[in-house]
Amino acid sequence: MKQRITSLVAGGFLAFTLFGGATAGPYEDGEAAYLRDDYAVAMRLLLSPGANDHADAQRYIGFMYAQGQGVQQDFAQALIWFRKAADQGDERAQYFLGVMYRDGNGVPQDKAHALAWYHKSADQGDRLAQFDIGSMYRYGEGVPKDAAQAAAWYRKAADQGFAAAQSNLAVMYSEGDGVPKDNASALIWFRKAADQGEDVAQFNLGLAYDKGDGVPQDSARAAVWYREAADKGNVAAQINLGSLYTSGEGVPKDLMLAYMWADLAASRAQDDETREAANKNRDSLVHGMSPEQIAEARRMARGWKPAN
Repeated sequence: MKQRITSLVAGGFLAFTLFGGATAGPYEDGEAAYLRDDYAVAMRLLLSPGANDHADAQRYIGFMYAQGQGVQQDFAQALIWFRKAADQGDERAQYFLGVMYRDGNGVPQDKAHALAWYHKSADQGDRLAQFDIGSMYRYGEGVPKDAAQAAAWYRKAADQGFAAAQSNLAVMYSEGDGVPKDNASALIWFRKAADQGEDVAQFNLGLAYDKGDGVPQDSARAAVWYREAADKGNVAAQINLGSLYTSGEGVPKDLMLAYMWADLAASRAQDDETREAANKNRDSLVHGMSPEQIAEARRMARGWKPAN
């Protein structure tokens, strides 16, 4: 019996790479330069008089300092410019200030200040801030753990179509964590997120069909969803898809593909337990494969690239 991964949640917090759109104004040329990745020109134009007093321009400037786009990375300057925009009520700048306090970039790490800025942003409807507040409650970051609060904030972001929030809310319904256990609601939210390409939800949908959890057991549909997630680099899906190819459940039995997916998972796993499961699955295949098949499976693994 091949080992399979049986649970997965989306990332606890968002990476500091998401950005909101700016509106039109005298900084239009700067915005256009930014959108074509001409960061040095964008910075010069956005810093010019008549542009740098606009909240959107200030947010762009702060983001470029934070990312080192067109200038040397400077979190202190990023903080200054995000605060200028935040003080004008810009909800995405308020969110980015929260991220900086959360991570301790440009300021001492301060989860209470992070939460305060997140709330300013979330109260204006920013779904990224709503998601991060949910994660702070889910993991007890700066606040006592509170699954009900986590679910409530994830729901706010999920209702705005935010896939990571939909995926995490689905997990909470599937586990009865902060909300009553409800497999039907879990599947609805998993599918909403999966249809947007969210790999964790795609994995969990595959798992539901694999186990017959809330849906009729269907290995073929499990394989379809595992493949969607595996193609994006989801290690758990790669392990489980490899297991299906090993047994021929839902897909034609193919030991070379089974080896490829297990080998990929082993090379990409972020924790020892997952890496060990992938290694065990891969190594168990070699007795049924020729040296040429093993070499070809390894070649396929080396040539694999994640889907966009």
